[in-house]
Amino acid sequence: MALKVLVVDDEPNILRSLKGVLEDEGYEAVLAATGEAALEELRKELPDVVLLDIWLPGMDGLEVLRQIKEIYPSLPVIIISGHGTIETAVRATRMGAFDFVEKPLSLERVLVSVQNALQVSRLESDNLIWRQKAEKRYQITGQSPAIVRLREFIERAAPSNATVLITGENGTGKELAARAIHFLSARRERPLIEVNCAAIPEELIESELFGHEKGAFTGAQERRRGKFDLADGGTLFLDEIGDMSLKTQAKILRILQEQSFERVGGSRTIRVDVRIVAATNKDLAEEIQAGRFRQDLYFRLNVIPIHVPPLRERLEDIPLLVEDFLDQLSRESSMGRKVIAPEVYPLLSRYAWPGNVRELKNFVERLVIMTPSRTITLKDLPGDFLHRLGHDESTTDPYGCPTFREARAHFEREYLWRKLREFDWNVSLTAQNIGLERTHLHRKMKTLGLRPASEKEKIGENRSVRFP
Repeated sequence: MALKVLVVDDEPNILRSLKGVLEDEGYEAVLAATGEAALEELRKELPDVVLLDIWLPGMDGLEVLRQIKEIYPSLPVIIISGHGTIETAVRATRMGAFDFVEKPLSLERVLVSVQNALQVSRLESDNLIWRQKAEKRYQITGQSPAIVRLREFIERAAPSNATVLITGENGTGKELAARAIHFLSARRERPLIEVNCAAIPEELIESELFGHEKGAFTGAQERRRGKFDLADGGTLFLDEIGDMSLKTQAKILRILQEQSFERVGGSRTIRVDVRIVAATNKDLAEEIQAGRFRQDLYFRLNVIPIHVPPLRERLEDIPLLVEDFLDQLSRESSMGRKVIAPEVYPLLSRYAWPGNVRELKNFVERLVIMTPSRTITLKDLPGDFLHRLGHDESTTDPYGCPTFREARAHFEREYLWRKLREFDWNVSLTAQNIGLERTHLHRKMKTLGLRPASEKEKIGENRSVRFP
């Protein structure tokens, strides 16, 4: 389909001339002699670019431009005029015009301007699609109360410029939360720069964060900008900040206070506008007590604290997460979209997932790769996973048990496992609620091989979602 150009001019000769040239170049030209007629054409079908004369009978070109930009802000408009002044060109540009071409028209100049406008429009469209995909990719999946609250809190915190401290276990999605904060903020058009503080050697982290001057140290053969410099106007995500040295912590504290720094080996003060989002899997209160983390830096970072819950506290989100992973894997590989049978999900929800969402994603990828059929069923679950569950493949269904004794044992195991998990593996509380003696429940647990899938699932170590 030919690209469409709407030409708006009250001079018939110019309309005919532009129509001929545009059609010779493979465009479809639509003509309008007044501003009102141009707006009517826009309502019928949107063109790809507009050539608009300023001096028109009735509604002038600048008013037409204003209305076009109000209704169709991404539509490129090229202004043409025989009475052009610098003031008019500046005004049109400020109103959103892509270009300004003076009469008498150079047809070659007009064609170049149209081509440039279409190219920029395509790039903006591609950029919008990319941004929408990126935002979707960094959406936090789940409908559990903990995740709904987490998303709501991120949406409230993101528009501000306040520093955010994200806490949570490894693999819970702290990076995802940081990206969501950036994409929902006014800084989303500027860079999001990530630094893994645990992955950079202590002797290099200052250079990595602040940059260095030529000759600052052995191997510094040229000036290099640091992460703070690169993140100017945007967001700097300091992952695993609990692993940062005390010396570097002092410099980070200064930047948070003054928004300025010097490169390694330099004396010139560089000022930046950077929002800090930090994350850690450590208990910073304990790190402060041990003398490994500065208390004043903690208070600077902890303006808006956000805790990302572990997967064991939102097991009801597993089906949604698995479906997301299956979609992602089908896009990234040639194996096609696989399906997980409904009876598999209850077993996935029985496991505590100590590696959290990252472990679940790796497990789903393993199933997709190792299962030859399109549908992943109970028989496709790895033996090591079933062993960790304390689950016997032969007793998946109690009706499939060969004897009454085995069926009863299966029921007791399933019933007690669910009740123990309901009461956070507190044996006394579980026994009290189900009408069993505590010692009797202990014996049953030992007989049936019931124990938490992870030590962290035991009472006293299972932390709830924390929000301020």
